[in-house]
This record gives sequence, structure tokens and C-alpha cells, in this order.
Amino acid sequence: MRRQAGLLVSLFLAALAGVAVPAPAAAQGAPLKIGFLTVRTGPLASGGKQMEQGIELFLKERGNMLGGRKVELIIADTGGQPAQAKSKTQELIEREHVNVVIGPLATFEALAIDDYIAAAKVPLITPTSAAQNDLAQKKKSEYVIHAAGTAAQPMHVLGQYAAKKLGVKRMAMIADDFAYGHEGAAGFQKAFEDNGGKVVQKLWSPLNTPEYGVYVGQLKTNVDGIYAGFAGINGARFLRVYQDYTAKGKTPVFGNPTAVDEGVLKNMGDEALGVWSASWYSAGIDTPDNHKFVAGIEKAYNVTPGFYTAGTYTAGLVLEAAMEAIKGRFEDKAGFVKALHSVSLKTGPMGPIRFDEFGKPVMSIYIRKVERKNGQLINTTVETVPNVTQFFTYEPKAFMSGPQYSRDQPASRYLE
Repeated sequence: MRRQAGLLVSLFLAALAGVAVPAPAAAQGAPLKIGFLTVRTGPLASGGKQMEQGIELFLKERGNMLGGRKVELIIADTGGQPAQAKSKTQELIEREHVNVVIGPLATFEALAIDDYIAAAKVPLITPTSAAQNDLAQKKKSEYVIHAAGTAAQPMHVLGQYAAKKLGVKRMAMIADDFAYGHEGAAGFQKAFEDNGGKVVQKLWSPLNTPEYGVYVGQLKTNVDGIYAGFAGINGARFLRVYQDYTAKGKTPVFGNPTAVDEGVLKNMGDEALGVWSASWYSAGIDTPDNHKFVAGIEKAYNVTPGFYTAGTYTAGLVLEAAMEAIKGRFEDKAGFVKALHSVSLKTGPMGPIRFDEFGKPVMSIYIRKVERKNGQLINTTVETVPNVTQFFTYEPKAFMSGPQYSRDQPASRYLE
């Protein structure tokens, strides 16, 4: 009681003197609660582990403070399942009362929680989910911000590169049979065929495929390249089997960002050598920001970071920039959401990033080729394409009005 009376007197005297008095610590505001959707079980768990490493390093470097506010991280395991992703999101928002959600890993998880996020009006920063359609083109929710590009974004670049720079004419395709696999393959096919190539075969394998022999056995041999669109550890599983078919193993492979991501390269051998890919990130990006990031991950976890790690770290950078812009006042929801959409990152491991009107990043895409250096498999960057939008070289209005990328779009005109 005596302490309270003393504080009241001090405040009264300070008010008379026109002096500002710092508020007591309790009045500085509650911590920023971040709900974090990861995957700890199932075929996507390796990516989930990398996501957690990215956010842990980010917050550790900042002493668990953003915009002058303490941060509380609340982690939930979605299991890589859309229904579980939705229930975990509901728990984070309704029971834990989080102020922002980072995650989930997979596109089909993000699509499953989109409507709920819009209704709950809690901002979602997706660090790795690469949905193109509902989360971007229809602009259903102003509460979704993407720290990474669409599944099609790097595949547009790789498809064009394969046709124009490498002279590939005929392509067989195999990809995971879910939204991320569909949209990535669609982007590659669109750009590849628009630049003179032909996709003559398309195979879809379930996400939980244990063994790829039956699919590799079906791949055509009279092609110039194989497109491999896989997530998690599926790229490693496919390439091991593919190498065993020596005749087919000589045909170049073109992978999506996660087929030979650094996070899975450590588990691969010669089967990965020579694989071309394109991604929003590469551990070999030669910038001070990326060197610092790679060194931090290697020191903390003794692994080379891949896209899942960098994407999640970048989601943290987006959140930090918004928090600084609003001086930590995340309670102003409208101002918080506006600040998130207004972020423009000049630095970071993935390079400069700004957002289009749909909350999608405009960013550099890195074309890579797997090589072995000093006994270690690495993705060597062979070309950097800056300022790539989700629309690539296509006119946005025409792109938006056309059929949305899917398992069956664009239509296959050259299948044999």
C-alpha cells in the first residue's frame, strides 16, 4: 500500500511539473503471441524441423523481442494434414489468443485454413506454403501475407530456361499429387511450352509414396528431360530409384525448389548430381546477409539451411519490419495488417523482397545445379533472375482471367 501511494504521489507531482514518467513494466503491454504451425510427423516432417530452426534462430538473435515487445512462440504440429492444420489454427487463435500466425508448411494446409483466418481476422504469414490460386488470385483475404513465392513462380523461370537456354524439346513430368505439386508442374509446363517445348507425359504420385519404382518404370525414355516436383524427402526417394534405371538416369532432371533443397541434399548421394532446379533461395547466395544466416544455422544446428529454414526466417523479418513500423502496437489490428502488406525488405538471406497487391512477393529466383565441392553436395547458382512476380512475363489481367493452375491446367496438348 505504501509503495502504491508513493507511486501515485510521484505521478501527481510529475504531472504538475509537466514531466513524462515511464509507465510501470506491467503497463508496457502483453507479449506478442506468435502461433507457429509446423510439421513434426509424416513425410513433410523434415521440412517442419527446418522451419523450426529458422524461427528459433531468428528470435534468439533478437532476444525474443520485436518492435520493443516481448515475443511468446506457441508451436503446434499439423502433421501435414489439412484438417489438423485447421484445428490447430483454431486452438492457437481461440485458446491461446495469438496475435499472428506463421505457417503452415504445405499449400494444401494453407488453403484449408484460409477462410478461417479471414473470419478470425488474425494475420497469417506463410513462410513456405506456395499456393497460387485461392490465396493469391482470388484475393479472398487481406490477412494472408506470403514470405515465399508461389509454387509456379520459380517453375516459370526454370521452364523457360530449360527450353530457351538448354534447348530441351521434350519433357516427361512426375510430381506429388497435391496442390503444391500440381501448381509447380503447371507453372513449368506453361513456360516450357510457351517457349517451344512439349510435355509428352505427366505422372502423379501420392504424397506418402513409399517407393517410386512403379513410377520410374513408366517414365518415357524418348525425352530430353524429366521434371521432378517433390516435397519433403520424396525428392531423395525418387532420385535414388531413378538412378538405378541407368538408361533413364542419363536424362537430365529438372526439379522444383524442394526436390533437391539443401535440407535434403545432405541425405543424397551421386543420384542428385547434375539436377537442375529453381528456387526462391539457395544456400550459395553470395551476400553478407546470407553468409551470416548460413553461418548461424550451421553453428546452431550443424546443418546447411534450405528453403524451409530461409523462408521461415524471412517470415520473421517481415513480422519484425511491420512491428517496427507500428512501434510495436500490434493491438491496432488494422494498422498491423496494413504494415505487414507494406513491408519491403532490402536485406535478408533470400535477397530483396516486396509485395504485390495480393500479398505475394516480388523477388529473385535462383537457377541452380547440383555439384559436389569439397566432398559436399551443393546447389550452385548458375543464374539469378531478379524481380520475378507471380505473373512472370504474362500480363496480369490475362493471367488472372485465365484458367487457374491445377492438376489439369494448363491443358496438355502433346501427351503421347
